Amino acid sequence: MKNFILGAILIIALIAGGYVIWQNQNPQAVMPGTLTNTDGTQPASGDTNSTDTQPTPQTPVPTTSAKAAPSDTTAVVTGTVNPEGAITSYWYEYGTTKELGKKTTSQEIGSGYSALATPGYITGLTKNTTYFFKLVAQNSLGTVSGDVNSFTTSSFSSAPVGGIASATTLAASGITANEATLKATVNPNKSATQYWFEIGKNGSFGGVTTVTSIGDGNALEAASASVTGLEAGTTYYFRVDAQNQYGTVNGAILTFKTGGKVVTVAPVVTTQVVGAVTANSALVAGTVNPYGVQTTYWFEYATDPKFGQSQTSSKKSVGAVSTTVSVQATLNGLKAKTTYYVRIVAENGGGTVKGDSQTFQTK
Repeated sequence: MKNFILGAILIIALIAGGYVIWQNQNPQAVMPGTLTNTDGTQPASGDTNSTDTQPTPQTPVPTTSAKAAPSDTTAVVTGTVNPEGAITSYWYEYGTTKELGKKTTSQEIGSGYSALATPGYITGLTKNTTYFFKLVAQNSLGTVSGDVNSFTTSSFSSAPVGGIASATTLAASGITANEATLKATVNPNKSATQYWFEIGKNGSFGGVTTVTSIGDGNALEAASASVTGLEAGTTYYFRVDAQNQYGTVNGAILTFKTGGKVVTVAPVVTTQVVGAVTANSALVAGTVNPYGVQTTYWFEYATDPKFGQSQTSSKKSVGAVSTTVSVQATLNGLKAKTTYYVRIVAENGGGTVKGDSQTFQTK
């Protein structure tokens, strides 16, 4: 499976009553069936996951921000939610005591394994009153609450201008075997608005494009994103999401199917110098460049330099990136005071390649 470019962990801050979104760009996509760490990053060396052992979706992780922007009768609040691999909704509960008692309308933030911004807009408040609030997130695995924070309304009206954005998903264009352009329209409704697309092989998505600002106008604006590294002859589901200080909205889910076959390239591998060695184990390492094709790797080792009666480490996925990735594995159950030969092996649709062998001796 191939990856497409994705954004990112979102962190929202309220500055002087304003609404700012920062992006922490992540160049790897989270595709259904392709595993990443729970923060959405490429697995670190020695922690690469196999598509046979994908992370199991879990309950969401909400974080309530202590920052709020209250007026006399309204308040903008925010936080982040990590959906932990399952379609997730969020809302805010609030009240004049820590028992809360009221809540905002539920909004859907999508799936994936990265923290996403969760703005909310609370109305109908009383002037000069302290309110407590918390962020709550829910997916099919359960409901989780963030910490309880507070704000105090003012005696004068300073409610922000505008309202929640609107977003409409449009048909994809420029569809080839491994690329497509996703399209939509977004109306910011007079409030600074960002948009992104979710995409995947089913309605749970799993992939997210880079978050893009579309301004604070009051008219329909064209929104688009190019996605690459898609699989040939595959149906993809996608939708647009738009977000401003008033909350998050989701466009309708549409589909498209990629065309023809993609020419695949065999991976390039390098066996590196062996690391820590004990009497019965050894840390081995190497590099793999999948060249944009979903690739699996493992280590082969034996006491015979020709690798007769060899053994292998467990097979793991390195994804479908187009860069060189460092990997490692611990070999256990070795014989003491024995010389071993080891090499890295990688396989994708373009073929199977074996790296040069390295040697080590157990203690």
